[in-house]
Amino acid sequence: MHRIVYLFFIFTLTTFAQESPRYQYSVDANYYYGNILKHSDAIAPLIKGHPDGFLLSVNRKTFGHKAWESRYNYPDYGISLHYEDMKNEVLGKNYGAYLHYNFYFFQRNLMLRVGQGVAYTTNPYDAVSNPENVAYGTHWMPTTYFLLNFKKENLWKGFGVQAGVSFFHHSNANLRSPNTSTNTIAFNVGATYTINTDETPEYIKNTDTVRFTQPLKYNLVFRSGVNESDLIGAGQLPFYVYSGFVDKRINRKSALQIGADYFVMKYLQDTVNRIVADNPNGKVKSDTDYKKIGVFIGHELFINHLSVETQIGCYAYRPLDYLDPIYQRIGAKYYFGETIFAEVSLKTHAAKAEAIEFSLGIRL
Repeated sequence: MHRIVYLFFIFTLTTFAQESPRYQYSVDANYYYGNILKHSDAIAPLIKGHPDGFLLSVNRKTFGHKAWESRYNYPDYGISLHYEDMKNEVLGKNYGAYLHYNFYFFQRNLMLRVGQGVAYTTNPYDAVSNPENVAYGTHWMPTTYFLLNFKKENLWKGFGVQAGVSFFHHSNANLRSPNTSTNTIAFNVGATYTINTDETPEYIKNTDTVRFTQPLKYNLVFRSGVNESDLIGAGQLPFYVYSGFVDKRINRKSALQIGADYFVMKYLQDTVNRIVADNPNGKVKSDTDYKKIGVFIGHELFINHLSVETQIGCYAYRPLDYLDPIYQRIGAKYYFGETIFAEVSLKTHAAKAEAIEFSLGIRL
């Protein structure tokens, strides 16, 4: 762990040396102690103690040199390293690396951080050596965290303090079963250090008062990836999703969406075959269509070249009654210019993750 932290801060210092003086940087460290939430009966036997860990972060402050920075009250963005001891040998320990944004409220005394990244767990499910770990089916998995802190920076020579609550989610999103996942909620306390406080730039307020308007935009998206059914050992199979939707920007930050998805989930085809083999006289027949069509509404939050997309949908065509009829999607997009974008999204049915989708789309 100490080697990772060392490399992390060497990279950070190198980055500082290359950046222009219109930005300022800070580093912070948090210790946290909390509980694993019992979000399902399957996770209950794995909750043995109170997990704790550390979160180390580097932040680049913004001061309004770009218009979006002012619109979002001058957020920070940066990278984080995370360590969590789950206090159970079955679950092991988790290490994570994230990209994050810090958003500020109440005269910058309250900070909300949203981080998304990749985690490595030391002891995932193994049919022979660790069959009890139904939470993590793979060593590597996506992870998300939220941090809500009361924060006071630069109290003494660049040093400050912060404290609040945090939430860490670890799940492989059905890349491989099992995938019960864990959610840790914790109290955290930490310190901050702001670099070059004697060279703090002035905040630049966005004076653009022109009402933003944009015509309807038409989006086509292709999504794909692999996932596995809940049957452990069934094997990973590809899926393909074809999406089309219309969006309307209502201001510089937000757009509303309405559209449809066509799902070709190969693991559901395998599920049909298994159900028929187990119960040849049941309602599910060998020719039952495993494909689905959904309709959805959504919202997109634009942050510079990035955006956050949330959608909620309902299946209009679903011959195979598998999972709930309502589904959700949350994703992060990156725009290459005005029309082409790439996205990574998580498709769920309430607390049940179904797939991580890797997407390429066009907005016309």
